[in-house]
Amino acid sequence: MPWHKNYDKTQVLEKAMKAFWCHGYEGTSINDLVAATGINRGSIYASFPNKHALFICALRYYDQKYRARHLERLAAAHSPREAITAVFAEAAKKPQDEDIPWGCLLVNTALELSPHDIEVSKLVDHSLKCVEAFFVERIEAAQQEGSIRQSIDSFTTAKGLLSLFLGLRVLTRANASRTTIDAVTSQARVMLD
Repeated sequence: MPWHKNYDKTQVLEKAMKAFWCHGYEGTSINDLVAATGINRGSIYASFPNKHALFICALRYYDQKYRARHLERLAAAHSPREAITAVFAEAAKKPQDEDIPWGCLLVNTALELSPHDIEVSKLVDHSLKCVEAFFVERIEAAQQEGSIRQSIDSFTTAKGLLSLFLGLRVLTRANASRTTIDAVTSQARVMLD
């Protein structure tokens, strides 16, 4: 008789993702993942060959849920220029849900694993390029409606905004002062003037 899993894979990915988000890849053991997901070690290995494979799935899940959907929501809810400033404003706020760490799993992963893990590096690079493309698209849409000057180069400005955004994510994870965080969000607005 074939083995049937009796858990929801999405819930397992959500819980594993939060464990990795809080503690990093190296700081999260299989025992931590068993405790976080509520499934036993055998069930984890039946679905994922190893911790790295589970991490990659959790990182992809994060990218879809917390990066892609978040940007789609902001683009739909705001004018193009306001969508850019909303990215910074939301990143600067502490999460309401105490189970969600402050900071960004993609940025944390870029710092921890990208230099020596090609698969992770490609995934992070793709996600960051998507954020940059979001900025380019929003800048160009704002230029068409007249809320951002035509003389601003969308590609160069998007790269600058991405750099500021990554810095902001690192600063929030490091619990930087509110003054420092506000200075970064203010600089993002200045870049659009």
